[in-house]
Amino acid sequence: TTVRMARKLIEQDKVDIIIGPLSGSEGIAMRDFAKTIPGKVVINGISGALETTWVDPAPNFYRFNLDGSQWGYGLGSYVVKTKGWKKVATIAADYSFGYTNFMGFAADYCKAGGDIAQRFWQPLGQSDFAAIIAQLPDDVDAIYLGLGGTDAINFLNQYQQAGASVKLIGGTIMADQTVLTAKGKAKEALKGTPTSGPFAADNTDPAWTSYVKLYQTNIPEKDRFPSPSLFGLGYYVATQAAIKGLQAAGGDLSNGQAKFKEALSKMELDSPVGKITLNENRQATGTVFINEVVEGADGNLTSQMVG
Repeated sequence: TTVRMARKLIEQDKVDIIIGPLSGSEGIAMRDFAKTIPGKVVINGISGALETTWVDPAPNFYRFNLDGSQWGYGLGSYVVKTKGWKKVATIAADYSFGYTNFMGFAADYCKAGGDIAQRFWQPLGQSDFAAIIAQLPDDVDAIYLGLGGTDAINFLNQYQQAGASVKLIGGTIMADQTVLTAKGKAKEALKGTPTSGPFAADNTDPAWTSYVKLYQTNIPEKDRFPSPSLFGLGYYVATQAAIKGLQAAGGDLSNGQAKFKEALSKMELDSPVGKITLNENRQATGTVFINEVVEGADGNLTSQMVG
């Protein structure tokens, strides 16, 4: 579907630049499609599968967000050294981003001395988690949950209803605003959950606080989250990069967008989450934030930066 929509944009709508996509496997598909349109630029939206930039990358595909493995790295050593959680079971989504985000956590966790006792993989769009909850070992310190969106909400609600009390570790998309603002028992299971990703909601850096204010001011309260989501942030940063690149190229998109491509490749982008540069694969290097889910003053869940 992603490629079909992208092809329409290029061939029928005659666009010069595409910003997107959102999901991991869509990014891999767009990497391959980008190779068929070498004279156009594709700037990743927020998709985070590892292969998109690390395996046979497209020279005209640029990713200004960290990938899922980068987002997951740092969380593993944090839960071993700070929480003392030496043995975990893991549940992750059975697709490219689920693998990538889990890999960053697992590499870091095992390197720090942690042991992964059991691993479970769940298909996207799962609604009934009773069978998997029944199989979870109770002799572990915590369970890593690499699910997002409605999958995460369904799991958390059922986990609470089952009376499960083993502590949780959150994958990057599990503790996003899309899950933290959900109704129901899910909230109770999330309190105290460590997680990691591209931002911290309570970051006091002026670049972040001014972005949050911009977000809150420009989107009506009924239509927005308390603070920006992972997905909104990704597209904002990608668009920042596109605008800055076009300015540096003087708007010149001739010769297969050569000046624009060069400007993107060399860019040092001052984003709401710090300085972002691209490596030789046009993959972002930046900052990872370690957070814990806490109850805010307004009674809603939020994340608190711990590293």
